[in-house]
Amino acid sequence: MTVGFVMMCHDALDRAAQVAAHWARSGCPVVIHVDRRVDHGRYGALVEDLAQFPQVRFCGRHVCEWGTWSLVMASQTGSEMMLREFPEVDHVYLASGSCLPLRPIAELSAYLAARPDTNFIESVTTQDVPWTVGGLDHERFTLRFPFSWKRHRKLFDAYVNLQRRLGLKRRIPEGVQPHMGSQWWCLTRRTLSAILQDPRRATLDSYFRRVWIPDESYYQTLVRCHSDQVESRSLTLSKFDYQGKPHIFYDDHLQLLRRSDCFMARKIWPRAERLYANFLSDTLATDNRAEPNPGKIDRIFAKAIERRTRGRAGLYMASRFPKNGWENGKTCAPYSVFQGFGDLFQDFETWLHKATGARVHGHLYAPDRAHFTDNHKIYAGALPDTASLRDYNPRAFLTNLIWNTRGERQCFLFGPRDNQKVVDFLAEDPNAQISVITGAWAVPLFRSSGDFSDLRRAAARLQQVEARQLAKLRHIHTKARVRIWTMADFVDAPMEPLQTIIDDIGPRANRRLTTAPQMHDLAGFGQFLQNLKNQGMQPYLMGDFPSGDETGTAAPALRKPYLVR
Repeated sequence: MTVGFVMMCHDALDRAAQVAAHWARSGCPVVIHVDRRVDHGRYGALVEDLAQFPQVRFCGRHVCEWGTWSLVMASQTGSEMMLREFPEVDHVYLASGSCLPLRPIAELSAYLAARPDTNFIESVTTQDVPWTVGGLDHERFTLRFPFSWKRHRKLFDAYVNLQRRLGLKRRIPEGVQPHMGSQWWCLTRRTLSAILQDPRRATLDSYFRRVWIPDESYYQTLVRCHSDQVESRSLTLSKFDYQGKPHIFYDDHLQLLRRSDCFMARKIWPRAERLYANFLSDTLATDNRAEPNPGKIDRIFAKAIERRTRGRAGLYMASRFPKNGWENGKTCAPYSVFQGFGDLFQDFETWLHKATGARVHGHLYAPDRAHFTDNHKIYAGALPDTASLRDYNPRAFLTNLIWNTRGERQCFLFGPRDNQKVVDFLAEDPNAQISVITGAWAVPLFRSSGDFSDLRRAAARLQQVEARQLAKLRHIHTKARVRIWTMADFVDAPMEPLQTIIDDIGPRANRRLTTAPQMHDLAGFGQFLQNLKNQGMQPYLMGDFPSGDETGTAAPALRKPYLVR
């Protein structure tokens, strides 16, 4: 059994010469097609390097361009020379200049000799192909593509859209059912001759000339018309990423390529010295009779693609900065946000840290600076407390904080006085646990001694900000875990919501609370709200808070917290 190789080259001709010489020394005929755009000097050097091998031939040259008919023409020219000048060839193997044999030629010859009538070519119908990239599957056979996708992208897209609008469709030749697959195949002499000598070849060639990426469909379709012994797989290992771009193999993929048991691999980095030295060695073992099984390494490639496209949850980095909505999680770990608690309770941060063991920060998005725990100026990962740097990218500030402190629960205070640009991000993050006491922002105003007209304006502004914020947190698409209490309801019975919050934060809080944090003195707060109403401002976010005239000093806020057993 003799196998002949048709090699298509356009770059790294020195490596192509090494591989062609390796095949020639093993007694295999080689026909090389070199892209006509390669200058005469480089082409002449390649011819001279291989002149010592009489079984190496060079066929007519075509200008080749990705996704066009020129690639099929090049393979046709090379295949015709192979069949014409080497009658002893039983199988023809199409390879590229960046392919590298992974197993000795003797093994490939023995493998093909055991299957003398089998054609190895990936050939599946368009309905069964999950890897087409670009939105064109069956349409690539029914529309015309006279423009290069790479050089004339706008013309390409415009002409496709025009054909769709006008309802123009090409007629698929009778008896032809379109198939697709890898362009690297190994066909029997009989099948390849039947394809190239088909009486309808002129008609078929004219049809496929306007098919998009015809090198992935021409042989894959016609092999079904001339043979019923097709194994729909390629003997060449080629892997593609989620964008349809081929993976490149480097020196550190040596063991990976060995494990595949494939006869050929593509695409090899031209400077992968270790790969070429190893697999082109004359001492390469010849006792490997394993069936080619690229599935052995599919799991590794699947993990690599997942890492490249999804990354690690909550990690943003320059080498893989995802588009909005493509992140693998907004942040890497759960965290808690408390709104109104710092206004209502005295030293709430210290109490929460003692109760849960979590790291509790102040207002990270305060106007003046980021209030880190223990008043740090620089925090984990060299995050500064500077407001201008934080506000340049508020989302990145938070995601960096959570990533840099993973393994430790982070909590921080928030409110309508803070930078609101991060609210949308918080609402969309499933890791966020947001607890809100609405209207608690009024407590600092109540306790201040400023001019009441100024307090009224501040109260109206803060209420508007919190109302917009609550609308986002209550939106149907909110993914954060949100709990909202009015200030009146929370003050009336604080222990139950506090216990719920503590239970959510972590397993360390495995006991019932018996004491609550110290609440600010709210004597007269109801009258303060009534005064705001009297001035024409309606403070509705606090809930049903009684006025001072109705309750005097016996406001619910003065009641001592208690536990119901």
